[in-house]
Amino acid sequence: MNRFDKKVIVITGGGSGIGEAAARRFLSEGASVVLSGRNAERLEAVADGFSSDRVMTEVADVSQREACDRLVDHTVERFGQLDAVINAAGMNLVGSISETSDHHWRACMGTDLDSVFYISRRAVPHLARAKGVIINVGSVSSLGGGWSHAAYCAAKAAVANLTRSIACDYGKYGVRANTVCPGLTLTGMVEKIMDDEALLEKAWERIPLRRAAKPEEIAAAIAFLASEEAAYITGVTLPVDGGQTATDGGPEWGK
Repeated sequence: MNRFDKKVIVITGGGSGIGEAAARRFLSEGASVVLSGRNAERLEAVADGFSSDRVMTEVADVSQREACDRLVDHTVERFGQLDAVINAAGMNLVGSISETSDHHWRACMGTDLDSVFYISRRAVPHLARAKGVIINVGSVSSLGGGWSHAAYCAAKAAVANLTRSIACDYGKYGVRANTVCPGLTLTGMVEKIMDDEALLEKAWERIPLRRAAKPEEIAAAIAFLASEEAAYITGVTLPVDGGQTATDGGPEWGK
């Protein structure tokens, strides 16, 4: 399929995990993609094998406003347009509020929430011209609290409501904004628990499909929401979680 032929898409966190999977999905469907992340080697590894005419990499700390502004500006300078933003950069942070320092709180908020605000704010004028799309990667923690992840849960909940606000404010310009909320996904963030059988069994009690998602499965949902097939979908917070949020509680494997 070439659903994204002649479309230009910015992806933060594009060097690994869900961001990488989304980048590969959009590139395979014809898009030109700008990959952002903090690790140049990882970004280049994702870009390798795709035409340099359709892919650009930019090392950026998207918790910083200036880096976000440059990312959007460089995208438009290179490709002349911007059709979609995928905010996939993120970090996890374990700890209750008593266990969370000011520094770690700000680091989590900067990466998980501030980046979404900064990128989206800079991108909106270009997206309005293109009748474009913002897809923010939230979490099942966008939908409910959990144990021992106070900052992460707060940031991801804020991402979902910020996305709804963007959808309300910019729908009149043809801009759509949606949040994809992955459950347990096989990325670097969760590698530590995948060898803990007791912890995994506890997770499976809350996940009807009894497995973790592949990053490519989350990327498929992102691609759908970014496509014309989802042209009348905006302001949605979509769980992609194996049924976890259909049960009577949210993530509890930190309890």
